[in-house]
Amino acid sequence: MNREQIIRELQFKAIRSSGAGGQHVNKVSSKVELTFDLKSSGGLSNSEKDRLLLKLDARLTKDGVLLLQCDEARSQHKNKALVVTRFFDLLKKALEVPKKRRPTKPSKASVEKRLKSKKKDSNKKAYRKKPDLD
Repeated sequence: MNREQIIRELQFKAIRSSGAGGQHVNKVSSKVELTFDLKSSGGLSNSEKDRLLLKLDARLTKDGVLLLQCDEARSQHKNKALVVTRFFDLLKKALEVPKKRRPTKPSKASVEKRLKSKKKDSNKKAYRKKPDLD
């Protein structure tokens, strides 16, 4: 993943933020929308693109474009910085390959402990019953 190349490919658009506000809110575009065309990116290898297309399928448009928005801060610059860090965190998390699980058997001691506990519980419940008068 070539971070500098990806940063050059990012496109930003400033939009008016929604919600309540004062007189200033109607003339300031502080909300930032980031768009990234995943399929035509030169900063990612083909295997990385395939993995991202698979992992981020629900967040992509039909054309393979990732859209992220941020309107947490009042400043457009802060929102831009926030959305870029969020974007790279998302990429990093999606590109992580999970460790292969090695199947293991429970130890003899743990099996014995479990069986002992089950026996103890069953005895406890058996003592709750009325005794047989045979």
